[in-house]
Amino acid sequence: LARSPVGHAGLRRHQSEPKLRTLGHAGAVTVRDGGFPSPTRSGRHSGQNLPELPAIFSPSKSQTGFDTRGTLARTHYAGVWGHGPPNAGAYRSRLDVRVHKRPKIFTADDSPATEFRRFFERGDIPISFRHGAKKGIEWKVEPDKLDYLHYLPIFFDGIMEKQDPFATLAECGVYDMLKVGRHQVLKCIPSLIMPIKRCLDSRDGEIMAKMLCVLQQLVKSDDGIGEALVPYYRQLLPCFNLYKSANHNLGDKIFYAQRKRQNMGDLIEETLAILEQHGGEDAFINIKYMIPTYESLIH
Repeated sequence: LARSPVGHAGLRRHQSEPKLRTLGHAGAVTVRDGGFPSPTRSGRHSGQNLPELPAIFSPSKSQTGFDTRGTLARTHYAGVWGHGPPNAGAYRSRLDVRVHKRPKIFTADDSPATEFRRFFERGDIPISFRHGAKKGIEWKVEPDKLDYLHYLPIFFDGIMEKQDPFATLAECGVYDMLKVGRHQVLKCIPSLIMPIKRCLDSRDGEIMAKMLCVLQQLVKSDDGIGEALVPYYRQLLPCFNLYKSANHNLGDKIFYAQRKRQNMGDLIEETLAILEQHGGEDAFINIKYMIPTYESLIH
């Protein structure tokens, strides 16, 4: 103290003053111990009264996820900013893993994922698989003679399947039944909502694309089906709102999924346009309520 030019009073004043620390190079961030960082020029303190909150500098890459030379690594403060909330998981796949199980030859599955697999392995569906160069199906009974209230929801539930022969039989069977028995489909609409919603909520791109194509054919099959689906938009359209802008920006490259009808954004736009065209006067306002970014193609 005798050699110090400040003396006892100056030493106490020097110890009581808050310390300043500069993180990174000069001019990046200056931190007062126990407070928020404040940007300064040339690494000097800005002179503002900073709140007394704990600020901990953590430059390690394992904590921040960024290199220590990055700006975010220099301004990472535990307890003030933190790491943020975890992902909500809105786009996480919710597909039942049982749809990937391969069929058994001599025994039926004890716990099938869909009702279509249960009824087909039990022999209750009058349909068989045609092998050869071109795969197809063969009906043991004409589709228009079937009980649509019983069989059509089962075939719609089979769209969830991803293993042959169930996937091919269910998809081809749905298109054949919608094509032949047009006037019998309208009474089945309340029974089809749950299978359609289950496929759309699976968040699986292949299953969702197949269900969107089936939904378009369903609306076109008869005149009153589009209007009958309007009360169920709240169950069907939330998934549309998530994937409405799911398009690929490839520049000058070619996206072959357009030909295969697997581009989710285009399929949703086409499906919404068909729902609006066949849904009557109340279709647009209900679609707009569930999907605010939708623009009408009629009005």
